[in-house]
Amino acid sequence: MTIRLPGADGRSRSYEPRTDPLVVLPDGAPFASRTVFSAAHVVADPYADVSPGAPAAVDWDATLAFRRHLWSHGLGVAEAMDTAQRGMGLDWTTAAELVRRSAAEARATGGAVACGVGTDQLTGPATLDEVRAAYEEQLALVEESGARAILMASRALAATAAGPEDYLDVYGHLLRQATVPVILHWLGPMFDPALEGYWGSGDLDAATEVFLEVIAAHPDKVDGIKVSLLDARREVELRRRLPDGVRCYTGDDFNYPELIAGDEQGFSHALLGIFDPLGPAAARAVRVLDTGDVKGFRELLDPTVELSRHLFEHPTRFYKTGVVLLAWLAGHQKHFTMVGGLQSARSLPHLARAYELADGLGLFPDPARAETRMKSLLAVYGVTS
Repeated sequence: MTIRLPGADGRSRSYEPRTDPLVVLPDGAPFASRTVFSAAHVVADPYADVSPGAPAAVDWDATLAFRRHLWSHGLGVAEAMDTAQRGMGLDWTTAAELVRRSAAEARATGGAVACGVGTDQLTGPATLDEVRAAYEEQLALVEESGARAILMASRALAATAAGPEDYLDVYGHLLRQATVPVILHWLGPMFDPALEGYWGSGDLDAATEVFLEVIAAHPDKVDGIKVSLLDARREVELRRRLPDGVRCYTGDDFNYPELIAGDEQGFSHALLGIFDPLGPAAARAVRVLDTGDVKGFRELLDPTVELSRHLFEHPTRFYKTGVVLLAWLAGHQKHFTMVGGLQSARSLPHLARAYELADGLGLFPDPARAETRMKSLLAVYGVTS
């Protein structure tokens, strides 16, 4: 059996899917060597009568089932983050409901969850006081839910701040209020162009000093940092300068195996969007790392980087489309529909290559189902095998 896949050059090619299914038995036991979170996508309600720009319609049963899938393999869930289309289709009202539901599900199942705190309820120009108040509202909701807070980068703060001192003021205010240590998230402009110049400077060296100043002033309130700059060297240099007890969670979807494996001076934990489609495979690799087998860990995880780099290729912020495609092909949801209509954000050749790479890695529990679903998508575009 073969399938015709369209390429970026306008020509199609024949591909023979593999037939052996992914088999990774669930093991919800915590990892011993690393703390690992998967940023998780949301499943849209395909029957809702909504249009782009309208409040999101979410299939709550399928969305929570996917989180149980991640927890069953020992992964933590990073909730209401960029991967969940925060700021790209998922409005704050729906994100707040997602936090409540996911946190309750985590309590019921014993899963780990950390939730994004931002300012996306603000819809226009804002003052610094309004930015602080928006952050406070979301921080209170996450803490009340019983989840750990992830202080996400704020478009509103980036647009309002006059310089580094405003970032120091806002983050200092929030950290003093936090009842438990939080994770600070530095999301680069490749993920969101509106965050250019975050921490008060377009010079990343200068921005890093401000970021470290925030942490140094409140080390007891910072569990760790999530760095999403797609720059392995910079992440390594940054994690070596962190105060004792403050973790580095890599958000580098280009270089994660080497950063998690680490070096003689340390390693990164993980909080990654790519661990949404890689969940069971990533869990298997980390359990090998738990035994001290770094070589075995790299042998399992290194081959996944080509898929990750493809999904996160420029414009990086649209990686969610490939993530949801793979969730549909793997059988975690019944359709390829996204909130805000984001399923249209990537080309058919891009999606076809994502399928080919994922199938080549053996990521599908039922390869025949994945092939049938991919053929149905191709048929919608007029491509027949």
